[in-house]
Amino acid sequence: ELFLLGFAAVITTIALLLVEANQEQGLRWDLIQYTVAYLALFTGAHLLHALASARLSQRRKGRKPVPKVLLDLLRVFLFALAALGGLSLLFRQDLSGILTGSGLVLAVLGFAIRNVVADTLSGIALGIEAPFRIGDWVRIENLAQGRVQEIGWRTTRLVTGDSTYVILPNSQISRQRITNFSAPKKEYRDHAELTLPVALPVAEARELMRAALTHAASIAEDKPPEVQLVSYGPGGITYRVKYWVPQHDREPVCRDEVLGLVDAALRARGVVLAQPLAVSACQHAEAAS
Repeated sequence: ELFLLGFAAVITTIALLLVEANQEQGLRWDLIQYTVAYLALFTGAHLLHALASARLSQRRKGRKPVPKVLLDLLRVFLFALAALGGLSLLFRQDLSGILTGSGLVLAVLGFAIRNVVADTLSGIALGIEAPFRIGDWVRIENLAQGRVQEIGWRTTRLVTGDSTYVILPNSQISRQRITNFSAPKKEYRDHAELTLPVALPVAEARELMRAALTHAASIAEDKPPEVQLVSYGPGGITYRVKYWVPQHDREPVCRDEVLGLVDAALRARGVVLAQPLAVSACQHAEAAS
C-alpha cells in the first residue's frame, strides 16, 4: 500500500513539473485533471479497503474471522485497479489495451519468479482454507512440528517445543499432510502402551492402572482415562492407557506423569513388565545350564 501511494505521489510530482515546463494552457489543464483523477482513484481504493477490512474483520459468533492474507489480497486488487485506471487516463487507452500490453511483461516476470509465485499462491490457498491459525499446534509431515507464529504470503513460521524458529515455504506446506492439534478443540486424547505378564488378571490390571491415574494432575480432569486391552498372547497382555491432554504443549508432561504413576503402582504391587519370548527363553536356558 505504501509503495502504491508513493508511486502515485511520484506520478503527481512529474505531472506538476511538466505543467511548469510547458506553458500551454490546454496541456496544463489536462495534466491537472489527470493528477486529480489519479489521486482520487488511489484515495477511493484506500477507502474501499478500509471499509471492507473493518466489515470483514468483525468477529461473529460461530464464524471464523477472515484470514489476513485475503484482506491483503483485496488491498492489492483494489490498488492494482487504481493503477490501471491511472495508466488508462495517462495514455488515453481503455483497460483492455493496458492489460494486453502488460500481459507479456507479467508472463516474463512470472517465469523468472515462478517459485515466489508458487509460494504466494499456496499462501493464498492456505488463507482461504485455513487449516490452521496463529497459535495452533500443528505437525506438517516430513517438515516440522510446532506452534504457528506467523502466516505470511510466502512463508509460515513455527516455534517448536524446543523454542526453535522454523520458516517453511507455503508451497512445501501445501503438498504435505497437516495435523492440527488445536482444532476443533485444544484438548485431544493420547495413549501409552505397555505389556504386563499373563499371570496378572486383566480386571486387576485395569483397576490398578485406573486407580493410579486418579492422582494425575496434568491430564484433563473432567474426562477419566481409559484402559483397553490391545493384544493377548503367551508373551504377555498389552494394554493401551488412554488419557486426555489439555493442550499440545502439555503432552510431554502428561505422558511423563501417566507413565510415572503407572510404574509406581506396578512396582508397589510387585508386577514387572512382560519380557519378549526370545529373551525369556534365553534366560531360562542360562538358568538351566
